[in-house]
Amino acid sequence: MRPSSSEVTPHPTFREALHAWVRVGLLSFGGPAGQIAVMHRILVEEKKWISEGRFLHALNYCMLLPGPEAQQLATYIGWLLHRVRGGLVAGVLFVLPGFLSILALSVLYASFQEATLVQALFFGLKPAVVAVVIEAVLRIGRRALKSRAMVAVAAGAFVAIFFLEVPFPLIVIAAGLAGYILFRFRPLLVPSLQRSTAESAGQDGDGSVTLRDLPAPTWTDAARTAALWLVLWWTPVAVIALLFGSRSIWVQEGLFFSQAAVVTFGGAYAVLAFIAQRAVETYGWLQPGEMLDGLGMAETTPGPLIMVVQFVGFLGAYRNPGTLDPIVAGLLGSVLTTWVTFVPSFLFIFVGAPWIEHLRGRKGLSAALSGITAAVVGVILNLAVWFSLHVLFAEVGDVRRAGVRLFVPEWGTLDVAALVITLGSAAALFGLKWGMIRTLLLAAGAGLAYRMLAA
Repeated sequence: MRPSSSEVTPHPTFREALHAWVRVGLLSFGGPAGQIAVMHRILVEEKKWISEGRFLHALNYCMLLPGPEAQQLATYIGWLLHRVRGGLVAGVLFVLPGFLSILALSVLYASFQEATLVQALFFGLKPAVVAVVIEAVLRIGRRALKSRAMVAVAAGAFVAIFFLEVPFPLIVIAAGLAGYILFRFRPLLVPSLQRSTAESAGQDGDGSVTLRDLPAPTWTDAARTAALWLVLWWTPVAVIALLFGSRSIWVQEGLFFSQAAVVTFGGAYAVLAFIAQRAVETYGWLQPGEMLDGLGMAETTPGPLIMVVQFVGFLGAYRNPGTLDPIVAGLLGSVLTTWVTFVPSFLFIFVGAPWIEHLRGRKGLSAALSGITAAVVGVILNLAVWFSLHVLFAEVGDVRRAGVRLFVPEWGTLDVAALVITLGSAAALFGLKWGMIRTLLLAAGAGLAYRMLAA
């Protein structure tokens, strides 16, 4: 008889956990959903180092945080297993394979972007990424929009960000408040509350040897931990400001991606909606199509999907190198962007996890999470529409009337080949049930074949 996922085995050694985290890092393809599934399979079902209830409790907290929830979940579970050193190893190894992959691809992209082969491959990748983002909208929507109230929150978030340009943090705050207000006055409209009772049943007294003797949280320890990670976070930015000036591209990137790390709630696709529009429209570091190129890289390499910011940081510095060699400038931008993106996640986990472990089963948190998750569906839909317009049309106008922004494509610039690849990728994902990586690789091949035949 197969043991249930709620059963746990004795505490793993640090070496055993290290091997498991290496495996998780190398297998972390498929975006947040796929990465969380990999961790669940290895840590809960296979190793049985953590119970189902505790895994879900940690996941709920990480989904409330800004930044990459899958990496934060790995850090949280690593902390549960071996405290700070366990969290550090789990969080770093989760990122490292993707960091090295994107770094190498960024150098190749910048060096050979004008090459026909590279252009052809990314011509096919961009439409496929549009299909992947649409699939993410539907997947998350099925999970999050289980009541009319949650559908209304998602629709409101889409209208707010797409047409009214409401800042993303305000949307998140409003959605969290909406979820909490519904919890207080109409709890039946918040589907997560029905799940949370069943989930919390396995969270206490689960018999886990792994999770005994957790440190009691204190405000003094929290303040010390926060101070340490704030120093680690900002020291590289301050050093670069001293070396290259406060207006250098690297300081701009350090400040922008630090802001993104603390205001972008709701997972990688929500982060992309914020970063794509700011990096393209405000800073001009790259073009809309290039953002899709970076997303294609992140989708086909291991590690968090948010690693696309590393590509953005590389290109922004590569094109504004100052006195440095462009490749060296890009490498510095890439490393700094990765640093300020992920160090805040360690801060959130090491400061918050001890307290969250003492707040299990609080339905108010689950309700706020439901509201935020519903809003994220609307934000990802905004990303899908924005990407689709810029992939399928060579010219997209930006019209503002009475405080409302409208994107108006020039219909004569429709790219029929891109439309065909988009529809084919959607058919592969939805109809044939192909995996994401397979779909992206075949779409890249289709783009290559089309460009070679059309040449």
